Amino acid sequence: MTTPSAATVVAGLRATFATGRTRPLDWRLNQLAALRALLTEQSEAFQQALHTDLGKGPTEAYRTEIGFTVRELDHTVEHLKQWLEPKAAAVPAVFQPAEARVVREPLGVVLVIAPWNYPLQLALAPLVGALAAGNTVLVKPSELAPATSATMARLLPQYLDPEAVAVVEGAVPETTALLEQRFDHIFYTGNGAVGRIVMAAAAKHLTPVTLELGGKSPVIVDTDADLAVTAQRLVRGKFLNAGQTCVAPDYVLAVGDTAAELTAELATAVQEIYGDDPSADPEYGRIVNTRHFDRLTALLADGRTVTGGTHDRDARYLAPTVLADVSPEAPVMRAEIFGPILPVLPVPDLDAAIAFVNERDKPLALYAFTESDLTKQRLAEETSSGALVFGLPVSHLAVPELPFGGVGESGMGRYHGEYSIDTFSHTKAVLDKPLH
Repeated sequence: MTTPSAATVVAGLRATFATGRTRPLDWRLNQLAALRALLTEQSEAFQQALHTDLGKGPTEAYRTEIGFTVRELDHTVEHLKQWLEPKAAAVPAVFQPAEARVVREPLGVVLVIAPWNYPLQLALAPLVGALAAGNTVLVKPSELAPATSATMARLLPQYLDPEAVAVVEGAVPETTALLEQRFDHIFYTGNGAVGRIVMAAAAKHLTPVTLELGGKSPVIVDTDADLAVTAQRLVRGKFLNAGQTCVAPDYVLAVGDTAAELTAELATAVQEIYGDDPSADPEYGRIVNTRHFDRLTALLADGRTVTGGTHDRDARYLAPTVLADVSPEAPVMRAEIFGPILPVLPVPDLDAAIAFVNERDKPLALYAFTESDLTKQRLAEETSSGALVFGLPVSHLAVPELPFGGVGESGMGRYHGEYSIDTFSHTKAVLDKPLH
């Protein structure tokens, strides 16, 4: 069977949108219900695919991919009617009598380009918002997670309207062909280098983009923090998905004299959570491929290994690793690690920590452990990041009423919950002035 061209697929989606069938609330809710049925009825198939691609255990696969998307669906279905209601706007006296309102209308054809690290969630969570806003959607899964990509390509057309939702698999040539087409919105999750390519392609058609990128998300541990609790929460957040999470804690700035005790507590927490041999833990993942494995193991030389460091190239296994005595100029501190390596750097005080963060690109998330309201206020006022989270790394993604997105090098735009409806809709002004 001949594979349809990118132009043919997009033209089909545009023709469907032109019929108006994606606009009614009932159609949107039916598609969301079908997507929920897909995730619940095919949960085992997706869990197997995620294990094949990334070594994800069933608990992590459900919690961070399948269950996460189901919760996003449920929140959207519960509130969608309210979100779509026109909002009345006040009209100045000079134009009276008149009425004004703000309405949300679908954009048209949306392209969602998903990454490999959470290949199901980061394809389907944006799809939730795009369908809820009344669009047709083309999903491009990551070729670096081939089992998950193939499973989505096989199953989505069985559950969703195949004339309104399409899946195109492939690598750079296929993505390049897609980016040559005109879309009404492009939603990309991945790295900054490709983000620039996406934005340049979108500019040719004046297509708006959402770029969910990444960067080095810092952690500031203040002198008043409970270091045992801090270590437990850092280990769970950092080593989730073997550290391959865009909002994973990337490095730790230990204020004052906390570094030595903190690194000891981190080693203890790794042992308590993953045992003596993390490779035997069915919930501890694997590095996506040997290219990333080789990149990560080369970084192990950039500091003193406090715990971890063991690795197996054939199994793409790298143990949860904590590094001390790391230079701020070392390679491990130059680019996002995106793996299970956590450097800990001492800084003399909070001023130095804030300066360290502000001298670098704005991160997708900034985490801090402190009991001080003044410290929290200073971090809120004196730093800029996609999100600021105190006490529990990575948790903000699971709060559906919080926007998720970056700033500067960590991205542009936001989604989740009602913010997804904003992203995938045109907010239109309507003014009605009677003729008599």
